[in-house]
Amino acid sequence: MMLQLMEKFQKLFGEGGDIRSYFSPGRVNLIGEHTDYNGGHVFPCALTIGTYGVARKRGDRKIRLYSENFSKMGVIETSLDDLVYQDSAGWTNYPKGIVWTFREKGYPIDKGFDMLMYGNIPNGSGLSSSASVELLMGIILKDMFGYEDLTMINLALMGQYGENNFNGMNCGIMDQFAIAMGKKDHAIFLDTQNLQYEYAPIHMEGCKIVIAASNKKRKLTDSKYNERRAECEEALKDIQSVKTVQALGELSEEEFEEIKDVIKNPVCRKRAKHAVYENQRTVRAVKALKNNELETFGRLMNESHISLRDDYEVTGKELDTLVEAAWKQEGVIGSRMTGAGFGGCTVSIVKEDKVEDFVKNVGGIYEKTIGYAADFYVVEIGDGTRRIS
Repeated sequence: MMLQLMEKFQKLFGEGGDIRSYFSPGRVNLIGEHTDYNGGHVFPCALTIGTYGVARKRGDRKIRLYSENFSKMGVIETSLDDLVYQDSAGWTNYPKGIVWTFREKGYPIDKGFDMLMYGNIPNGSGLSSSASVELLMGIILKDMFGYEDLTMINLALMGQYGENNFNGMNCGIMDQFAIAMGKKDHAIFLDTQNLQYEYAPIHMEGCKIVIAASNKKRKLTDSKYNERRAECEEALKDIQSVKTVQALGELSEEEFEEIKDVIKNPVCRKRAKHAVYENQRTVRAVKALKNNELETFGRLMNESHISLRDDYEVTGKELDTLVEAAWKQEGVIGSRMTGAGFGGCTVSIVKEDKVEDFVKNVGGIYEKTIGYAADFYVVEIGDGTRRIS
C-alpha cells in the first residue's frame, strides 16, 4: 500500500527530497454520544482503518494537495497566503484549516508542501474521516516543521479548533482526541470536561466489533448537529439559574430529575435528559467492561440508542432500521448508532461465530426496508496518528 502511494506521489509531484509517510486512524465511539460538548464522558477507540499521507516540504509558499479518494479533482493548488474556507474547495478545507490553526496558535508554517492522501474510511460514514485528516495534517506539520513541543493532545485540540473555527462545525473534542491518542486493543475513557483519561483494555473474547455503514450521505455542518448543541446550551442556561454547574455532564440523574422543570422549552429538556443520562450510562458501561460484564455493557449500548432516538432525535429511519434488525439477531450483545447520527454508522458487538449471519440478515432487512445496501466492516482497535517512515 505505502509503496503504491509513494510511487503515485513521485509521479504527481516529482522524485527526490525528503518524502515522508504517515497514518491517522478513524474512530468508533462504543458509548457516550453527544456528551463530549456537554462536559460528559465518552468511550471511543481508534481503528486500524484510516487515512494515509505522503508529504514533502517545498521551498516556496505553494501547497499542492491530492486525494486518491477524489482523484477526479486532480491536484488542487493553493498557497499559504490563501487560507480561507471555500465551499468549492471540498475536502481540502480540512488540511487547510489545520495549517491556518497552526498559524493562529503561534506555530507559523513558512513553507508550502506537497501532500498525497488516501483514506480507507468509508466517506460520510461517521467514523470520523474529517478528524482523521485533521490529525494527519497536524502530525505532518509538527514533524516537517520541527514543532517537537506539540503533544498529541495539543494536536487534537488544534484539530478541534480548526473544525470549529475554519470549517464551522461546532464539534466537541472526542473525535480528534481518540484519533490522536488511540492505543491498540484499548478504548479511551475520557472526561471531556477536563481531558482526564484512562485506557481501558477491550477484552471481548469470542466477540467482534461490527460497523454497519448506512450509506445515507450527510454533511454534518448542514445537519442538525449545531442545533442540538444550541438546545443543550439553552437547557444549561436555565439550569444555571437554580444550580451552579459548568456543564450538563456534572449532573447525576437524580439531580437532573429534581430541577428539570426549570428548563422552559420541553424540547431542550429532552436534549438535556439525554446528555445527563448518557453520561451516567457511559460511566456504568466502562465499569461493567472492567468487571468483564459484557452483557451489561451491551444492554447499556441498547439504552443509549433508544435515548438518541427518542430524547435526542438524531437517529433517523436508516440507523433505526439497522439497530432494530441487529437487536433481533442471535449472538448480538448490543447495538447502537455511533457518531453524530443523521445517517452514518451503527456499532454492534457480535459473537464471532454469528458475524456472517448477522451481516447477511441485517443487510437483507436494511436493503428491503431502505431500498439500497448497507456496508459492513469487522474492525480492529489500533494505535493513534503517527509517522510511519
